[in-house]
Amino acid sequence: MPAVKAKQIDTPSEEGDPGNAVELKRTLTLWNGVALVVGSIIGSGIFVSPKGVLAEAGSVGMAIVVWAGCGLISLVGALCYAELGTTITRSGGDYAYILEAFGPFLAFLQLWVNLIIIRPTAQAIVALTFAYYFLQPFFSTCDPPENAIRLLAALCITLLTFINVASVKLATRVQDFFTLAKLFALVFIIIAGLVKIAQGETEYFQDAFQGTSTNVGSISLAFYSGLFAYAGWNFLNFVTEELINPYVNLPRAIYISIPIVTIVYVMANIAYFSVVSPSAMIASNAVAVTFGERIHSSLRYIIPIFVALSTFGGVNGLLFTSGRLFFVGAREGHLPEIVSMIQIQRYSPLPAMLFTGTMSVLMLISKDIYSLINYMSFVQWLSVGASIFGMLYLRRAKPNMDRPIVMPTIIPVAFLIVVVFLLIIPLYAAPKDTLMGVLIVCTGIPVYVIGVMWKKKPKIFTDLVNDLTKKSQKLFLVANEEQTKQS
Repeated sequence: MPAVKAKQIDTPSEEGDPGNAVELKRTLTLWNGVALVVGSIIGSGIFVSPKGVLAEAGSVGMAIVVWAGCGLISLVGALCYAELGTTITRSGGDYAYILEAFGPFLAFLQLWVNLIIIRPTAQAIVALTFAYYFLQPFFSTCDPPENAIRLLAALCITLLTFINVASVKLATRVQDFFTLAKLFALVFIIIAGLVKIAQGETEYFQDAFQGTSTNVGSISLAFYSGLFAYAGWNFLNFVTEELINPYVNLPRAIYISIPIVTIVYVMANIAYFSVVSPSAMIASNAVAVTFGERIHSSLRYIIPIFVALSTFGGVNGLLFTSGRLFFVGAREGHLPEIVSMIQIQRYSPLPAMLFTGTMSVLMLISKDIYSLINYMSFVQWLSVGASIFGMLYLRRAKPNMDRPIVMPTIIPVAFLIVVVFLLIIPLYAAPKDTLMGVLIVCTGIPVYVIGVMWKKKPKIFTDLVNDLTKKSQKLFLVANEEQTKQS
């Protein structure tokens, strides 16, 4: 583990301000943090499509090296976010860090693409994956009906939105349970694979590096595919304000969760190769299902349930963190004020949760939902790169900021080089998608000018907005932190 410089500082009260202040409470424990990160990273990818890494790597051995390397890269990035999260203790992740380093304009653009594309699309896609695999055992000879999949996905999002609105503790318990469930599922697969290897099923490990691609572009794309499966390693930074003793628990959660995911991913791939040939893996649309069928015929019904459990927990993690992102954005004046308010009895960001849940359900209507997410890979890594660059910039611009954790400069610099590399890959592999992603970001410029910069809006408009805000407050029993402190 890289050396860090720790500073002794006072930590915030675990219960927020004294009394009954309406605010997001510090209720997330270290285990809740680990469950949020692990549960957000592990979705359907490791069960369904590790073939992307293998196809580009060219060999079994290189594919496993890439999975391990992606885990190491994610850990290095997470170490940088440990410094960011303990230096800038606001929730909101990349949005909060870009806001602190570069100001409101770039932060708003980051929030805008998350608002209209990244978050609702990701939540809808994971919910659709849950619905497909939940229904698959009932349609053994064909694919489940598309309308049934979309309806069940909408039910999934609606149910989890209600849970997140009703109780923060209940939402974290759901996350804890489904994280354990998906880890159990993967451990089951790993043990089954290791048993096969112990029985002599090692054919596909012979000459493991034979056929390894010597093309730098192909190896780069293999890493790009692998890192996509690790997405979510920075999600705990979106909820820093609700983490008990974040100066201690945020870095600890990172140090625990990323190695867990890396070990599980590498071992799961080793297990797959015990009975699934490289050619069969590349041809399969659901590697875990193919693996299950070759272990025992009954597993063809059990593995889809494993995938459904995993993705259900993934939807919950996405909704939980998305609500906090939009809550913080509204608190900074970048979204309507009502989104920044908190339910006065349950201390949950009710309007923000309803907003992100509604946006996700609406995304289910789109027939091109999968193409939308392809546009955003470039933008997501651009946000990460801006956050890391911002961290280095703030070290110079604001050297006196409290920094409980300070990583050696080589760590953020090395990770920034990796991010730059990952920004170049889409330009080479999918230039049209990259251009479309940039254009979507640019659509936020006129919205920022009209919605944020234009202060003297017509009175009829402001009166209407204020009236809707007050009626919404009465309907949902919500208030913002500022109102509460003044009362």
